[in-house]
Amino acid sequence: MKFGIIKERKNPPDKRVVLSPNLCQNVLKKHSGAQIVVEPSPIRIFSDDEYREAGIKVANEMESCDVLLGVKEVPIKALIPNKKYFFFSHTIKKQPYNRDLLRAILAKNIELYDHEVITNQNGQRLVAFGRYAGIVGAYNGVRAYGLKYNLFQLPKAENLRDRQALIAALQNIKIPNIKILLTGRGRVGNGAKEMLDAMGLKKVNVADYLSTTFKEPVYCQIDASEYNKRKDGVRGNKADFFANPQEYRSNFFRFAKVTDFYIAGHFYGDGAPYLYTREDAKHPDFKIKVVADVSCDIDGPVATTIRPSTIAEPIYGYEPQSEGEMDFKAAEAIAVMAVDNLPAELPRDASDGFGEAFSKYVIPAFFNGDANGILERALMTKNGKLTDRYQYLSDYVN
Repeated sequence: MKFGIIKERKNPPDKRVVLSPNLCQNVLKKHSGAQIVVEPSPIRIFSDDEYREAGIKVANEMESCDVLLGVKEVPIKALIPNKKYFFFSHTIKKQPYNRDLLRAILAKNIELYDHEVITNQNGQRLVAFGRYAGIVGAYNGVRAYGLKYNLFQLPKAENLRDRQALIAALQNIKIPNIKILLTGRGRVGNGAKEMLDAMGLKKVNVADYLSTTFKEPVYCQIDASEYNKRKDGVRGNKADFFANPQEYRSNFFRFAKVTDFYIAGHFYGDGAPYLYTREDAKHPDFKIKVVADVSCDIDGPVATTIRPSTIAEPIYGYEPQSEGEMDFKAAEAIAVMAVDNLPAELPRDASDGFGEAFSKYVIPAFFNGDANGILERALMTKNGKLTDRYQYLSDYVN
């Protein structure tokens, strides 16, 4: 089986890669039937020479490969017909901006395996950049807080080498006595938690967070069962919430009344209530002044996120009364950091973490007859048609 690591061609450029030079070596050692060719790239975080030094072939030979591995969407003109591709297609939610991409994939008889639906038998994702989104999102949020109040100036994450460099920068600043709220206990939420813990911030429980005044900065990490409650008054839990989100309403405002800085690292499902609305943000008791929306659902559960921001311009101001934008440093503005490709700011670490999971779960499936059904579940298109699992996209492509 010949794997090709393709050059990332989407703009803005993304430096991440599915397999680093070291991981390519590991794959070749573990699987005697594997070959790897790397397409030359001037932007990849690991240089062509790093691959060559690891004994990996670098050449414009993607047409000869069986399986092509990328990170972001492949431009339609660059798609090679009759190949197997892995990348984030951003089509499984019927995103309108990629409808033509999925149509082209079908027309070119490509087998598309989307990273987002590489799961185990229980539907849990096996490969993801979520941890690094949380890590960079928390860092960017702290940076935004410092900029809004002219307290400190952290360098941009993209200008630092790795996670340890981010932590070192955070440990050199002083945070005032504020309350920081973090939603989510998955990859994203726990990635953000890593950074708060590395700063030495005190973690407190919900009861103390809501009722106690502290003499130091603190944070509280909560999940869906703590910011939602059942409409019928029956005691709910996280499992019930994910199974029946329409039966719940938000109980988030009690946190908004005491929170200075909010990091949104939760998963948001269809039918779930908003955490807070634009009307909530207008309320005089709404205290949040800085939001790091790692989840970045536009016009969604975090109502102050009205558009994604960019790595180049990561922060904008939300003015609650007009529901529009303003200078994020203005007193009445809520500073919003909503970069939608955060792991791209930490490409070396993010690539290593993603690649470790990919080489552990996905690569073996090509050599063991897909014993665990990983490839079958992730395969969206075959023989010019949507596979059974993804037939729900028929109206989208038609």
